[in-house]
Amino acid sequence: MPTTPLTPQFTTPYDPFQEPRREDCPWCGSRRLRTRLRAPDPLRHRAGTFTVDACGDCGHAFQNPRLSAEGLAFFHRDFYERQLEEFAARVLSARAVRRRHRATAWRLSALGEPESWLDVGTGHARFPEAAKEFFPYTSFDGLDPTARVEQALLEGRVEEAHRGYLTTPGTAARLRARYDVVTMFRHLEHTPDPRAELRAALTVLRPGGHLVVDVPDPACVFAALLGRWWLPYGQPRHLHLVPRANLCAELTGLGCAILVVDRAAPHIPYDLSAAVALSLAHAHPLLHLAATPVMALARALDRGGAPLARRTRFSNAYRVVARKGRG
Repeated sequence: MPTTPLTPQFTTPYDPFQEPRREDCPWCGSRRLRTRLRAPDPLRHRAGTFTVDACGDCGHAFQNPRLSAEGLAFFHRDFYERQLEEFAARVLSARAVRRRHRATAWRLSALGEPESWLDVGTGHARFPEAAKEFFPYTSFDGLDPTARVEQALLEGRVEEAHRGYLTTPGTAARLRARYDVVTMFRHLEHTPDPRAELRAALTVLRPGGHLVVDVPDPACVFAALLGRWWLPYGQPRHLHLVPRANLCAELTGLGCAILVVDRAAPHIPYDLSAAVALSLAHAHPLLHLAATPVMALARALDRGGAPLARRTRFSNAYRVVARKGRG
């Protein structure tokens, strides 16, 4: 299997919101692609469908054609973010989100007491806010492509706010070797170039520092069962779904030691309830009311099945903790 992508080969008419369709895998360069999913924008701000292809060699799944820079900017606009957050709140309560962040911070307390921590894709910086309970002497900074991180700075949830991606020109160089820990919770799938984002993350880490990556697992059984209604497909904002083996191999190739690979703790028990919510996203309010018992049942099944899902391929995410080499 080739380790370096081939020169991209494109076909499709011009669309300012999308790049041309490519005929090879952006991860390994293979041309053995198959269509895995076609799905519309769930908030219906843009007509048409978005396609997720999968590589027959390395298993990498990716949006094809991918959003262009203009398309990414559109789907990061404030009005879209607000509506997306309102939808997410119907699936997971603020209390459940905070409980998950606290549990994650507690598990990461095994890393010791880092001096400085960068949370990438931080949004409103709810994770740093929760993590301060376990890391009271750590300085938390946040990076996000939206204005939410600047609001988080004003509200005291982070000490520094950086707007963009780690691969935004000048960002990694400006933050070089500043952090003991870099976290990416549900961020890598949003990035145009996951490999470049990982390299940039290691650039801002100090030698011996820790990189923590949580991503949706494209091998999750729910992805096949629910199809377009599987929330982690996240079209059109999720550009890449990286298989666990690919991510671990990439980090190892970059000189990291893999310390933890966990598919249990990162699982979010929302697959069935999110599928119901997605299917009702544009339904009449009366239908929402009629579907209330169905939503209640879906939530009960998600919560009740979580202990089993976490230990099987029904887990919808995985986490990798890696340590940067000291050389």
